Amino acid sequence: MYDLTGFQRDLLYVIAGEDEPHGLAIKEELEDYYEKEIHHGRLYPNLDTLVDKGLVEKGEKDRRTNYYMVTKRGRREIQARREWEEQYIE
Repeated sequence: MYDLTGFQRDLLYVIAGEDEPHGLAIKEELEDYYEKEIHHGRLYPNLDTLVDKGLVEKGEKDRRTNYYMVTKRGRREIQARREWEEQYIE
């Protein structure tokens, strides 16, 4: 996880907190958090990076909609990150 951008890490956390969210749901959640628009050109390439790294799995709901879910490896990476953060933040 150390090689992810902050945006990619936020994507991973949002996906982990939802039940198979689709891209638009992830986008809306991050727009609420960042308080600004997230463009498709930023969102989907970063989702693809998480898929390529084996942290997220992409599935197809229908011909137009994909869903995302965190892999076991992704969950291990999130846990490792939390443990690392806890040594600095109480």
